[in-house]
Amino acid sequence: MNKLIRDGKVAVLISPEYGAGWSTWNYDLPEILFDPEVVKMVEDKTDSETIQLYCDAKYPDHYFGGADDLEVKWLAVGTEFKVNEYDGFETLEIKDLETWIVA
Repeated sequence: MNKLIRDGKVAVLISPEYGAGWSTWNYDLPEILFDPEVVKMVEDKTDSETIQLYCDAKYPDHYFGGADDLEVKWLAVGTEFKVNEYDGFETLEIKDLETWIVA
């Protein structure tokens, strides 16, 4: 899987607003979390329509409405995480930062 890495951190794409999730609405497409070209477009403030056109061409038969509010989060290489979603609002959950209670 192709990822953009800078200064020991990996770029991760999430959609942190209500509406459509980015990766969570494309759960069968894990590479969409890391696509370096999309990361660059987000950093360059490319409009969401252009991002959607790129993704439609590269990943046909998926939905990319979450492109409207994409953000790039940077995680240290090797960080274990998952993307949580509620009504399209995505957040990152970092494994090492969570405290689990044992029954």
